[in-house]
Amino acid sequence: MTNEKIFQMPFSKIYPLLVAKALKKGRTADEVQEIVTWLTGYDASDIEQMLSDATTYGTFFQKAPKLNPNRKRIKGTICGVRVEKIEDPLMQEIRYLDKLIDELAKGKAIEKILRKEN
Repeated sequence: MTNEKIFQMPFSKIYPLLVAKALKKGRTADEVQEIVTWLTGYDASDIEQMLSDATTYGTFFQKAPKLNPNRKRIKGTICGVRVEKIEDPLMQEIRYLDKLIDELAKGKAIEKILRKEN
């Protein structure tokens, strides 16, 4: 799938998949929301609004109120690609979220996922 196709996907189709992945592994929808708000600066009502309108996944990240500066501390691979080496800035933001949700699904503590340790 091309980057452009991913950018044009409706956020309302992606977010439930992220939640489903977490739930399947015994985590909660609230934890997914906490990760998304930490990463993007959106609050719960913003997320609910975008789930009900035609916001694309690309737009969701492009219009994020405050991307967390600690997101640059996210390292590792997602889909066989190191997130810190992704050249397209928008795709990198998307993959940061993918990586955080993967960490959640693998049972990592939320404090570590959100890079709260020193």
